[in-house]
Amino acid sequence: MSINLITPEDEKEIVSAIQEAEKNTSGEIRVHIEKECKEDVFSRAKNVFEYLKMHETELKNGVLFYVSTMDRRFYILGDQGINKVVTDDFWESTKEVVVAHFKKEQFKQGLVEGILKAGEQLKKFFPYATDDINELSDEISRG
Repeated sequence: MSINLITPEDEKEIVSAIQEAEKNTSGEIRVHIEKECKEDVFSRAKNVFEYLKMHETELKNGVLFYVSTMDRRFYILGDQGINKVVTDDFWESTKEVVVAHFKKEQFKQGLVEGILKAGEQLKKFFPYATDDINELSDEISRG
């Protein structure tokens, strides 16, 4: 499987899902895709989270969807603000939704559904305020 498992058209739909999810929340969602994860997937996701400056959001409510294509590794990492308020099983249940689609090679659909699910939780705990600014890019980053 190559790093190009997401077509340019798929990428537009994923970015659109991020924008839709963020429309009702001050939370920030990013997707990072790279070919290979050369370390523990949690450590790599954490490093990418910091590299993308996701830990610098005002309310500590960023969420990263990390995907490593060649070795088929995936991780969802939420910042401390959201981790304090979501249920203990939230990230695992969101991951299950995404992975179920990944197993059928429905990569775009898995990411879209996971993003929208994360957006619902963000909306509940971090509702959109009229003075909200989009603190982070909605574009997919690549490693």
